[in-house]
Amino acid sequence: MRQKVLVVSAAFLFLCVSMYLGTGWSLLLFSFPSAKALTPANYQPYLIPPVEAATHFFTYMTGAMLAAALVVIYLEWKTRYRWWPILTVLAVIAATLLTTQGIFPLNHELEAGIADAARLRAVLDPWMSLNRWRVALWTVQWLAMMAYFGLKAYRTEPQP
Repeated sequence: MRQKVLVVSAAFLFLCVSMYLGTGWSLLLFSFPSAKALTPANYQPYLIPPVEAATHFFTYMTGAMLAAALVVIYLEWKTRYRWWPILTVLAVIAATLLTTQGIFPLNHELEAGIADAARLRAVLDPWMSLNRWRVALWTVQWLAMMAYFGLKAYRTEPQP
C-alpha cells in the first residue's frame, strides 16, 4: 500500500509540475511575442480572462501539489530520493511568493483597467519579466521531478 501511495502521489505531483511547465512555456513562446501589439483598447480581453482562469485553477492545484509533495517527502525521507521533491517544494514556494508578491499586484492593476499606453507598458513589461522568472522556477520544478523519476528508474538502493 505504501508503494502505491508513493507512486500515485509522485505521479500527481509530476502532472502538476508538467501543467505549470506547459502553461509557462506556452506563455513565453506563443503569447509574449504578440505583447507588443497590446494597447489600452485591446489588452483586457487578451489577458484578463486567461489570467483569472489560471489564477483560480492554479490556486487549488498548488495546494494539492504541495500536499502530494509532502507525502512523497515523508515516504522517501530515509532515501536519497527525498531531495528531489524537497527541491520541488522549494521551487513551488518561491514561485508562489513571486506570484503573490510581484505578479498579483500587477494583475490587479491590469484588471482595473489601464487607459494610458505608457502606463500599460510600465505594468506589462515587469509583469512579463516576473513571469519569465516564474517559468524558470516552474522549469526547475519539472526538472526536479524528472530527475526523481529518472533516478528511481535506475535505482540501486533497496526500498524500505
